[in-house]
Amino acid sequence: MKKRCAQKALAYIQDGMVIGLGGGSTIAHLARFVKESGKQVQIVTPSLETETLCIKLGLPLLPLRQISHVDIAFDGCDEADRQFYALKSGGGIHVREKLIANMAEEYMLLIDESKLSDTLQFHVPVVMEFLEDATAYVKRSVEELQGRFVCKHGEGKYGAVMSDHGNVLADVWFDKVEDPKKLNHALKSIAGVVDTSLLTREVTAILVVSDQGFALLKKSSV
Repeated sequence: MKKRCAQKALAYIQDGMVIGLGGGSTIAHLARFVKESGKQVQIVTPSLETETLCIKLGLPLLPLRQISHVDIAFDGCDEADRQFYALKSGGGIHVREKLIANMAEEYMLLIDESKLSDTLQFHVPVVMEFLEDATAYVKRSVEELQGRFVCKHGEGKYGAVMSDHGNVLADVWFDKVEDPKKLNHALKSIAGVVDTSLLTREVTAILVVSDQGFALLKKSSV
């Protein structure tokens, strides 16, 4: 299904575009299809794995710091709903993912139908990135919001897992969320927090693949 979804997404890419490619196996398939198609594009990515693959494939990469506009960006996610809210990035690269999403005229998620629901279920945690000095305060603030705070720890690594920016990463679990947008605002308002992996305004389209075919959900511009 991931390969089929990536093949379908290729149709939205035109020569001359600057495109964003996120992380994950679906995006890896898309990168290979871009190469095979011969489309003349330039690529920005938040993912070291995708960057490495693009270099291997000989696809032209642009430094993210030099780009202010992206024509279309593609990414995967862990969960999405019909309000165009999404949860993603267990890998902790959501700050750059959101940066590219905000640069993009179109930010399209590529998912299979099992990841789409009417409202987010929060089966996965919200990943938070924050300053190391703010750890205890962020933990207390999250618990006041009825969240369960767990600092990320890697295998065989002493201390918390750090982001590529040198900040601490934590998983925050919520049992019930009635308003994802309100929750995201509350989390981002905590002093010391850089960003979260909860998307509440960035997604403009969702390409959903199933055994029956494809569905493209588009956010209304109204």
